This record gives sequence, C-alpha cells and structure tokens, in this order.
Amino acid sequence: MMQSHTEIWRRCLEIIKDNTSETCYSTWFMPIVPIGFSNNVLTIQVPSQFFYEWLEEHYIDLLKKTIKKVLGMEGKLEYSIIMDSNEPSYRMVVPGTNRDDVKNNVLGHPAPEDLSGGPVNPFIFPGLKKMEIDSQLNENYSFDNFIEGDCNRLARSAGLAIAENPGKTAFNPLLIYSQTGLGKTHLCHAIGLHVKHKFPDKTVLYVQAEQFINQYVNASKNNNQNDFVRFYQMIDVLIIDDIQFLAKKTKTQETFFHIFNYLHQNGKQLVLTSDKLPVDLQDMEPRLLSRFKWGLTADLQMPDAATRSSILRNKLYNEGIQLPDEIVEYIASSVHTNIRELEGVLISLVAQASLNKKDITIELAQQIIERFIRNSVKEVSVEYIMNVVCDFFSLPMETLGQSTRKHQVVQARQIAMYFAKKYSKASLTVIGQQCGNKDHATVHHACKTISDRMDTDKQFKSMMAEIEKKILI
Repeated sequence: MMQSHTEIWRRCLEIIKDNTSETCYSTWFMPIVPIGFSNNVLTIQVPSQFFYEWLEEHYIDLLKKTIKKVLGMEGKLEYSIIMDSNEPSYRMVVPGTNRDDVKNNVLGHPAPEDLSGGPVNPFIFPGLKKMEIDSQLNENYSFDNFIEGDCNRLARSAGLAIAENPGKTAFNPLLIYSQTGLGKTHLCHAIGLHVKHKFPDKTVLYVQAEQFINQYVNASKNNNQNDFVRFYQMIDVLIIDDIQFLAKKTKTQETFFHIFNYLHQNGKQLVLTSDKLPVDLQDMEPRLLSRFKWGLTADLQMPDAATRSSILRNKLYNEGIQLPDEIVEYIASSVHTNIRELEGVLISLVAQASLNKKDITIELAQQIIERFIRNSVKEVSVEYIMNVVCDFFSLPMETLGQSTRKHQVVQARQIAMYFAKKYSKASLTVIGQQCGNKDHATVHHACKTISDRMDTDKQFKSMMAEIEKKILI
C-alpha cells in the first residue's frame, strides 16, 4: 500500500516524541515539514542550514533509527534546506552509515511551493521562544557537589553571588582561570544551573569557545553573521568555556567584542574561563582583554589535602561506595596534580577491586597511584628549575636576576623560562618575575627562541635533553 509523505512523517514523529523532551520536540521537530516520498526516500524541509546542522549534531542517531523502523533498512531521509536565496539545498542521510558518510545529494526535485517567503533566520527559528534554547548545561555539575576550600573560595563565592543576582553584581564579567582539571567547567555549569532554577524566565547558554568559533565560521560561510550576533544578544547569562581558543581568530574576536558590549551594556551576565590570566593570553585583541578585566578575575588552585579528602568522600557518597578512611586519606595525600586525576585514581581503584574481586587495600591503592604518577607529567617549581639550570652551567642562582647581556646568563635564563613554562604551574607573568623580574612577553619570546633553536641545532637539543633529565629526576 502506497504511503503518503505526511503519514510517514507522522509515524516518525510519534517515535521521536517518545524519545525526546517536550521542549526539544517542539523546537527541533515540529517546524519540519514533510514534502515528498519517492523511491523509499522521505524528503523533509528544514528552515535553515543551522537547523540542519543542529539536527545532524544532536539527533542523527535518533533520526536513523526512526527511519529504519518506519521505512525499513532501505529507507532514506533527505533534507530540503531553505537557503537565504530561497533556493532549496538537499542532503541525504542513509541509515546505517556514520555521520562522516553523510553526503550532498542534489536530486533535482522541484522547489517546494512555500519557499517564496523572506529569508529565514538560521539562529532564531520560527516559533522558537527564548526559554526553549538548550542551555547545554550538565545537571551533575551543581554547587551542591562543588566542594569549597581555600583553593576555590573566592571563585565559588563570586559564582554563587552571580547566580543569585545575574548581571547585577560587580562581577561582570567573571573570568575564572586555572590549569586543567581544577573545576572551571564544573563551576560554570553550577552557575548556569542555579540561575535556571532561580530565574526560569532567563535564558542561559553554556558554550565552549571552539563551538562558538565553529558557529561563527558557518555563519560567515552562509552570510548569516548578523543572525549569529542577534542570537547571542538574546542570551541573559552567557558562559564561554576556554576563551583562550579565540587567540589568533581576529574576526571571531571582533564579533565576540560586539556581543560582549551589547550584553554588558544591557545588564546581562558574562562568565568566561581560561587556562591563563588575561595578561598572559597571547594574540588577543587588547580592547577585548581590557573588557575581561572589567569585572572579577578569580583563580582555582590545587586543593589542599583536607579539601581533596572532602572531594573524594563526596564522590564516594554520590556513587554509593564505602572506603576505609585510611585509604581515602592515603589517596588524598598522594595525588596532588589535579582533581580530575584524583577522581581518576579513585575510579580505577574501585574498578580494579570489582573486576578482579579483590579487597580495596592500601597496597592496591599504592599500585594504582604509582601507575598514575608514572604516566603523569611531573610538575615542579620555578625555583627548582632555576636551581637545576644554574647548577648545569655552574652559575650562582642570583645571576639569573641580574641585568646583564652576557651570553651564558641570557641563555641560562631563557632555558629556565622554557622549562618553567613546560613543567611548572606558574603563569608567564610569575615565571618572568622569578627569572629576573621580566614581563610575560619576554618569557614568551624566550620560549620561542629556545624552541626554534632546538629545531635547528642538534647539539643544543642534546644539551636541553640532559638538563631536562636532571629536572625530572
């Protein structure tokens, strides 16, 4: 019996509705219009290129399974995308293929009759309300399970103040910086979730900087930059993670500059994270960096042993696992690289004990920790590195702080800066201050000089390897 495209899509929607939230269903599937069915290919019309890309990014597996269930293994789904030119573009999804296998497929179908209207905004969809924008927040990252300690008290307190009164405090923007694995992302999600809970009418959006860049590139390709900006101007609390990835992206920075200004001037809240202080961010527009400093810059440091113990106990409680106190204390005192590795050791310990049917003992914890430490990059202090370098060149430690152009001293200072950047947690500013009270630009230049020389001078590279071994002993 021949099925109409309308009936086929109705059956698809029944399956999709059962497997998505009401908001996602009304936002991403109700605007779709079925326009044809031929040779086992269902053609659906979507409002824009961005709409198509969002479906591909978030719902490709659901669409494949749905088409397979309704049309069988040979069934195919084809998109008709309304472009700014009002001409449709077609793309096909074949169930059973990988996303990378999705290919362009212009089939020569006549343009649907309802394509005569004006261009469709690719970011603000027909009927899309602000509250229906997916915030992209992880419900597991809340303030309740963000353990407070001396290492994070300022950042956590500022984040909570913002969440209680977004856009109305002096902390706008809030820029959180730290090395990887110390809780920047967790704190961002906690802020967003608290705002959504307390102010359901506010639009919150968490975006990774790389995602923001990719969206801007796509908008530029489709000549939708204005729509891109207008979309972000809708947001009440904008959270951008890893802002350092905007470096060298001049046009993206310029666009973000205008978005930042609009949101800030209209009392909207901005939360940013970075792996460096603003002063240490390279290849960023000065006017953008100056705005990062308008509010509060707060760092997250490695927690002390007591806080690490609290983090482990919270993790164990949430997972419903019991461990003797002496093992918890042993892990907390042994792992001090970052929180991610701390939790990784705990997970590995529980998994090893469960899979091998062993009791969790101090000895087993020692084995797991030894494996983690052996596979981790050693982190040392700037002072220790300076000592090693000075010993290698038979120089007194204080010579690195002297203002001199002697080749041996300049070279030793640059090498110390290079290894300090590689193996310490210190920022470029701190490294510069300890290595002769130099600025971060001098440190950056020193690291590049050493790196370039290692690429072209084998003897120098061999010497650097010797010094590195001494640092890592």
